[in-house]
Amino acid sequence: MALVSAIDQMENTLPKTISILGSTGSIGCNTVDLINHAPKKFKVQALSANNNVDLLAKQARQLNARLAVIANPNLYNDLKNALAGTNTVVAAGPRGLIEAAALPSERIIAAIVGAAGLAPTLESVRRGATIGLANKECLVSAGALFTEEVEKYGATLLPVDSEHSAIFQVFDFKQEKKVEKIILTASGGPFLNFTKKQMSLATSTEAVAHPNWKMGAKISIDSATMMNKGLELIEAYHLFPVEEPQIEILIHPQSVIHSMVEYIDGSVLAQLGTPDMRTPIAYAISWPERMETPSQRLSLAEIGTLTFETPDIDKFPSLLLAREALIAGGSAPTILNAANEIAVHKFLTGEINFLDIAENVDKALQNLTITNINSLDDVISADTEAREFASSIL
Repeated sequence: MALVSAIDQMENTLPKTISILGSTGSIGCNTVDLINHAPKKFKVQALSANNNVDLLAKQARQLNARLAVIANPNLYNDLKNALAGTNTVVAAGPRGLIEAAALPSERIIAAIVGAAGLAPTLESVRRGATIGLANKECLVSAGALFTEEVEKYGATLLPVDSEHSAIFQVFDFKQEKKVEKIILTASGGPFLNFTKKQMSLATSTEAVAHPNWKMGAKISIDSATMMNKGLELIEAYHLFPVEEPQIEILIHPQSVIHSMVEYIDGSVLAQLGTPDMRTPIAYAISWPERMETPSQRLSLAEIGTLTFETPDIDKFPSLLLAREALIAGGSAPTILNAANEIAVHKFLTGEINFLDIAENVDKALQNLTITNINSLDDVISADTEAREFASSIL
């Protein structure tokens, strides 16, 4: 027994191998920050970025990464030159991303934005990896297909979104039938107290100014339309053993309670914390243990009051569109996600106004045929068709 205990103790002190797919985005940078705060706990296998050669090279040098991949193949030589003289192997393009996902790291952070993250994340699934999932497309656009692969290959999914991480931490999987509902909390974004008239005149600068979280432009716009919560509803359906009517959305402007689980005895369990993405990321990279983070500690006495309200569907129709897409199934969530990405881009470039985002998504759902999703090719086909249709809307 003493020998077994000594071996266990030694294994706990060994660095955990980790790969970050999408290391230069918000989730990736926060993950890198956590690793830098605990360098002896992790050994970085692979890092990837889409176009940001300079930051990727800096991260690879800093973390002594085994492999660095730039998704844009035209930037291969730039990355190669930036990492000259290091031990880091350089790769590029879709094949390079697959190589990064295939490396035998103990933990994967899947944070590539968009449909480009599907194939490499599935590659990690098919080697039975433990995956900190931050890519929405995996569960929104390919939910049933993706979760079937997870079950088939014995992979483990650890949600990185603060809301899903909160649910994961308080959901009793041994008594799943005793769960009455899960409650996703939403800040309400910057336009919670705007009228529809004010929202129609909102600028992109106003829309990305989230009151609580520091995020990229796209997800900030999704928060302003509350489409992010609609997408999270779809993700929650695939992550947890509940049905669509058991998923409730509640506005909580302070972003202190990140989500809740209600049980049949009336108990409601919640996970609380300051709005800092390093907390759920830390849980995903250290699970089943916990690690120290530099996140600001929560002081309920200073906050004083926590408030809640029901979302106004008339002001935030994206919530209804997402629920309807989930119920419709097949390619409907894929269409929803792809059309929303195009609509958000149009808003950011000034082609449409804020309220047109949801209207464009609705037009795509109403006009495109919903098909079955049986393969990754089906997902890509539906995604491409939806993007082309949404781009053609005047």
